[in-house]
Amino acid sequence: MTSSQKDRPSIIKVAAAQYPIDQIASFLYYEDKITKWVGEAAAAEAKLLVFPEYSGWELVSLFPEEKDLASQMENLQTFLQKYIRLFSSVSQQFGLHILAGTFPVKVESGTYRNRAYFFGPNGSMVYQDKLIMTRFEKEKLGFIQGDHQIKIIRTEFGSIGINICYDVEFPFIARKQALAGAEILLVPSCTDSLAGYSRVRVGCRARALENQFFVVQSTTVGTAPWTEALDENVGSASIFFTPENSVIQNGVLAGGNLNEPGWVYADVDLSLIRQVRSQGQTLNHLDWELHEKLCDRVITEYPTNQ
Repeated sequence: MTSSQKDRPSIIKVAAAQYPIDQIASFLYYEDKITKWVGEAAAAEAKLLVFPEYSGWELVSLFPEEKDLASQMENLQTFLQKYIRLFSSVSQQFGLHILAGTFPVKVESGTYRNRAYFFGPNGSMVYQDKLIMTRFEKEKLGFIQGDHQIKIIRTEFGSIGINICYDVEFPFIARKQALAGAEILLVPSCTDSLAGYSRVRVGCRARALENQFFVVQSTTVGTAPWTEALDENVGSASIFFTPENSVIQNGVLAGGNLNEPGWVYADVDLSLIRQVRSQGQTLNHLDWELHEKLCDRVITEYPTNQ
């Protein structure tokens, strides 16, 4: 263990949003809403906040006559820098690390990325693009995958990875992050049905089990009939860990009520990761290498009569 690891806090309070999509009257209204949400979590002594996927898309309600998705995305670009400045400001104001959900960002090629911005209390910022697109994103929004960069964010309390919604349903992105030192995986999500929400939730729990680290899922809730992208929102936020007798047997540290707006909080003890990875009932993280070797090839056999 390095001296920096010894000095960092072992326990950090995280807050995962069950974030309601509202009709926004003005950007000032949006600023007030975000500031109140962040202030509430800060008052509860949370240090790491997670907003959901597409929470930035809420701003399309400022264009009430525009129903076309492509035009909505284009119009949203006028608010991108304000969006970034807002979350940078509140993270510094309250002294928090904040994942600001995701925003559709137009890049130089003219295509769009589903981008999650992460802000630190010192004014720092980094982003993670979504890597695997859903059918809706490919067929309706014309999104392309991110720039192939799987990132790790170093903070004073530990290393963080981000899997945006559908990304968490595939194991190797999170696995690369775990091997690079990630201790907390943030999963901003947006799902329009119980089935979709359940798929992402199962992915979160599976990644927590395989890598023996913490997974924080946030969700959008409510309805937004003014945009097809967020017309229905189903979900609840949760904080997961690998099931372990000495920690939590079902692996769910905290979970909210389905479709109910609010924060879900949990105290995350990062020292437990080292404990369960070396002394746990199972050693999933260490045994992954054996798993990979066993899966190098598959043999097809045809049963024969004896």
